Amino acid sequence: MGDEDKKSRIVTDAVWKEQARKEKEHLAQEEKEQAKSAPAEEQPARGSLPRANFITLVNSLVVQIWFSLGRVSDPNAKEAPPVNLDLAKHHIDILQVLEDKTKGNLTEQESRMLATALHEVRMQYVEAVQT
Repeated sequence: MGDEDKKSRIVTDAVWKEQARKEKEHLAQEEKEQAKSAPAEEQPARGSLPRANFITLVNSLVVQIWFSLGRVSDPNAKEAPPVNLDLAKHHIDILQVLEDKTKGNLTEQESRMLATALHEVRMQYVEAVQT
């Protein structure tokens, strides 16, 4: 890999990391807003697992996609995570099925969040295929 290839890879990684950070902040903000509107008995206790809801389901699929694209890694790992484009595509297809099957049954926030998540992971998939 030449110096120019390394530089473009570093810039791409920096751009992706910033995009992932913004998406994570956006998703966290949406969860906070939803938690505020949920009745107190439905909110999870501190330190417990997140509430099982639609947004948590979508977030878990997004994380699986990131993992399959090699975007999420174990900080203790010595090498980059493996990329599995077929598995990433499979999880993206599952998100699409979820959107198709829930159309008209989601809150505006859930629908917007799912559409945003689908768009973001599709763009990341295209970027991974091109590299």
